[in-house]
Order: sequence, then C-alpha cells, then structure tokens
Amino acid sequence: MTRFAATGTGNASLTPAVDVTGRLGFAATPIFALMAGVSAVSAPGMTMCSVASPLVPINDMVLMYLLMSVFHLSPWLKLLSRRFATSHHPN
Repeated sequence: MTRFAATGTGNASLTPAVDVTGRLGFAATPIFALMAGVSAVSAPGMTMCSVASPLVPINDMVLMYLLMSVFHLSPWLKLLSRRFATSHHPN
C-alpha cells in the first residue's frame, strides 16, 4: 500500500474507498456538535465547577464533544478555503 502511495500508481478500484473515507471526515464535526448539544440538554444541572452558573450547560461531556468537533474541523475548513479561492479567483 505504501509503495503505491509513494509511486503514485495503484489499483483504480481503491478510488471509491478513498472517496468514501474522504467524505467520512466531513461527518465527524456535525455529529460531535450534535452530541454536545444532546449532552448539554440531557444533563443541564451538571457543571464542571461549583462556581459555574447552572444556566450554562457546560459539563465535561459537552466540553469533550465541542473539542472533538473543533479538532475534526479541518476538512470543512479546507473545503471552504477551496470554494472561496475558486469563487474569488480572477480570470
């Protein structure tokens, strides 16, 4: 597998699998953001520290899901930067 990646040649049947894994990267951020929202709604009384307001639903699970969604944001940023570059490219 690494030999094909290094030489740039390979089996054409691998292309659909690579396309699926590339698109799968786009699913992580919205799913983690949704899970953060569900965690925030399902346990509103739980907060990270005792001085936190009960109106701010940030518990440890919500924080984890928000961080995971930020860490998996790169495919979306790459897509947006490509679209911005092509739409503002002078011809």
